[in-house]
Amino acid sequence: MNDRITVLVTGADGFIGRHLVPYLASLGYKVMAASRTEFAFEGESIASVQLPDLSAPFDWDPLLKQCDAIVHLAGIAHKFADDASYGRVNYRATEALAKAASRGGKHLVFVSSIAAQSGSFSDHELTEDSVPRPINSYGRSKLAAEQSVRAAKAPFTILRPVVIYGDGEKGNFAIVHKIARLPIPLPFGALTAKRSILSIENFSSAVAIVLADSRAIGETFIVSDPTPLTVPELIARYRSSMGRPAWLIPVPERWIELSLRAVGQNEIWQRIGKPLSVSPRKLLALGWKAS
Repeated sequence: MNDRITVLVTGADGFIGRHLVPYLASLGYKVMAASRTEFAFEGESIASVQLPDLSAPFDWDPLLKQCDAIVHLAGIAHKFADDASYGRVNYRATEALAKAASRGGKHLVFVSSIAAQSGSFSDHELTEDSVPRPINSYGRSKLAAEQSVRAAKAPFTILRPVVIYGDGEKGNFAIVHKIARLPIPLPFGALTAKRSILSIENFSSAVAIVLADSRAIGETFIVSDPTPLTVPELIARYRSSMGRPAWLIPVPERWIELSLRAVGQNEIWQRIGKPLSVSPRKLLALGWKAS
């Protein structure tokens, strides 16, 4: 890798950024790790940069003059926010960044989400050609940001990762792994729905390949591990990594569904009892090698 290439990574202090920044540095990139809160990265090729609150207008131009490419991670996720907040941070700030990237001719890798394409489940395998149908404010703000990136005419690549797991994970995976750590049998042995997931290592390598391959410019890629898993398989795999047996009881799916709905947790049922399978074939065809 040419060590003269400088990559600006926004949202560098988040779960994804804390893995991605040192990974890119290990490949020979110079990395500008930009975030609102200070986070100390080790390595001479990593420079920390302070970002303001992106809910207010921000002039990206001076920052972009110092880099060759951008990976835009910063945004609101895994927390409650109203439509206006999602719109300002996830959409408008990305739009301003995309316009600045266009003015500077800088390659912008925008990290969107599978939520821009689908709700929490789908009855068919999703590909990049599937019509986007976001169902919540977060997904709609990500889709609007994608559209603004394309409209800005900058050299861009859009990534739509599924739920990401790894050290420091948040959201759904953090909950599943927290439950799996309980020293009790779990009633999920009969669940059969396949869910696509993504390791943080595979995500980082996906970013690296689209940064390095000009064929990725102007393209959108779904990012996931190649093989979807059921919730029982996820729990069994995680418990095995801790040296524990799977300890899963095959309670009928219908019982679990009705129980969760009875306590107002239908959304949880949709995320564990219904499928969400995607295809990363387009990214694999680019030469991405998922572990």
